[in-house]
Amino acid sequence: MGRRTLIAAVAAAGAALAALVAPPLAAQPAGALSGGGDMLVIAHRGASGERPEHTLAAYERAIDAGADYIEPDLVATSDLVLVARHENELSDTTDVASREEFDERRRSKEIDGQMVSGWFAEDFTLAELRTLRTVERLPSVRPGNTLYDGLYQIPTFAEIVRLVRAKEAETGRSIGLYPELKHPNFLLQSEGIDTVDLLVLALREAGYAGADAPVFVQSFEVAPLRRLAQRTDFRLIQLVAPEGGPADVPSLSYAEMLSPAGLAEIATYADGIGAAIPLLLEADGRATPVVADATAAGLEVHAWTLRKENVFLPPPMRSGGGEGAVGCDASLFALLETAGVDGVFADDPARALDWRGGGVQPGCATPGGAR
Repeated sequence: MGRRTLIAAVAAAGAALAALVAPPLAAQPAGALSGGGDMLVIAHRGASGERPEHTLAAYERAIDAGADYIEPDLVATSDLVLVARHENELSDTTDVASREEFDERRRSKEIDGQMVSGWFAEDFTLAELRTLRTVERLPSVRPGNTLYDGLYQIPTFAEIVRLVRAKEAETGRSIGLYPELKHPNFLLQSEGIDTVDLLVLALREAGYAGADAPVFVQSFEVAPLRRLAQRTDFRLIQLVAPEGGPADVPSLSYAEMLSPAGLAEIATYADGIGAAIPLLLEADGRATPVVADATAAGLEVHAWTLRKENVFLPPPMRSGGGEGAVGCDASLFALLETAGVDGVFADDPARALDWRGGGVQPGCATPGGAR
């Protein structure tokens, strides 16, 4: 059975099962999830500052901290199961390179214009992926996370949804999902795997529907979001980076997309942008025109990524002690809040929630200059 035929078969089976799936808790708009219009805290790959990213342990820790949304990056297996990995290449986040039984699976592929070598999720069945164990992607920056190397499997999107449902039942609060489709054009054109179809099916099976569902779907590409806009009412986020452009529209740059005309075009199919922090803040901490221009176009603005370690912070916010030492992430959070950003992706959602709640980081400046 070909992959496209298999997708159709899975969809038909999913439609028959959809009525058996319990609906989520009463849908709440984004403002309600953040406790009344405050800046959303989106757990970036789970609580990835505390546990290896994209593991059930990282997601659960983020949920327990109170994150408004958890963010799984989604790729697919050869048997069409959505799984959570930062990239479809597996060697940075699993022990696949040490597994002799998979030596022959090593490949080189051109992905979004770059040649990448390694082991790819789409070349493994789910059963094969289950034999791998996750590892910390940034061991030199987060050595504490390496204590958890080898403990966890790669989770499926369905398992992440089940975790969310269980924690909603436990806590009585709505917990949002913020999936990102990774390299959807490459997977469709080169591998015959339609992750847009797979995600729509998965969300429908899980009972998510409508613009008020606690769901954002994000992509650096344009066509997948346009397709989702035609097929669903989920809130959609166009991701943009400081350089380059969407892989599926080589003639378009992210800089062009962030012009007033470009933002107005994004607003025809998406509800917001997810932008790198340097696109939103000037070197002196003031908001760039992007924030006001996006807001004027009716778009939400979500910033990526708030991290506590020196290596990820602007020089004035760094502390002593090396690249992995904790700097003034509270100051960066405050600048984003002052700039009018609607949400922030955070590797340490517990810290971001503390800053949102008025917590003070000793020795760190606020936007007004007080300490």
